[in-house]
Amino acid sequence: MSDEEATSTPLEPMPEDWRRALAVVAHPDDLEYGCAAAVARWTDGGREIAYVLATRGEAGIDTLEPTLAAPLREREQRASAAEVGVSTVEFLDHRDGVVEYGVALRRDIAAAIRRHRPELVITLNHRDTWGGVHWNTPDHVAVGRATLDAAGDAGNRWIFPELTERGLEPWDGVRWVAVAGSTSPTHAVDATDGMERAIRSLLAHRAYIEALTDTDPETYARDLLTGYARDAGTRFGGRPAVAFELFAR
Repeated sequence: MSDEEATSTPLEPMPEDWRRALAVVAHPDDLEYGCAAAVARWTDGGREIAYVLATRGEAGIDTLEPTLAAPLREREQRASAAEVGVSTVEFLDHRDGVVEYGVALRRDIAAAIRRHRPELVITLNHRDTWGGVHWNTPDHVAVGRATLDAAGDAGNRWIFPELTERGLEPWDGVRWVAVAGSTSPTHAVDATDGMERAIRSLLAHRAYIEALTDTDPETYARDLLTGYARDAGTRFGGRPAVAFELFAR
C-alpha cells in the first residue's frame, strides 16, 4: 500500500464486543493527549477501564524538583482520569526519562494485565518518531513495545512463573492491543460525545501545561484535541474521531 493510500483509507470502527480495558502508558498526560475522548465514550457505555502508568512523570517539569513533581503529577493524573470515568489509576514507579525496555518492564506490565484481566489493552505510539518528523521519547518507545509484548506474556504461565506464585494467574484473554497516537491508524472511535470531558481531562494537568506553554491552558487543550479529532475524522466519515492502530491477538 502506498503512503497516499494509507492516509486516505477509511478508518474502521473500533470493536465494541468487550467489557474491560487496561491502558498502559509511560507518563501522566499521555492518555489525555492520546485518547481520553474515546475513554469517556467507553465508560459512558458501562465499560471498565483502568490506567497503569510506568512513571509518575517526576522529570516532566523543569522548574520543579522530581520529589515535588511526582506527587503533584500523580494528583493531576487521578483528577484527570476521574473526568472521563476512570477510578483505578496505578503507578509502576519506573524512573521518568530512563525507562528501559526489558524483562523487568514486561513483567510489571504482564502482572498488571493479569490483575485487571482486560480484553482490550491500550498504549501509546511505540515507534521511533511521530510521523517521521518528531523524535519519540525513549520512555514512550519502551513502554509501548513492552505493552505489546506483555499482552502475550500475561497468558503464558512459563514466562513469569513468579507471578503465578504471587497469585496472579495467567490471562490469555487479551483480544486486541490498540495504539493511540500512531501514524498508521486502522480504526477509530467517534469523539463527539467525549470531547468536552477529554478537554477537561487534559486541563487537569494544569501545572504541566503551564510549564509547557505560555498559551492559555484552555485554548491550548481545546485547539489541540479538537484539531487531532478533526484530522482523524477526515478518514472516519467526517466525524471527530480518536484514531488507533489495532493489533489483533
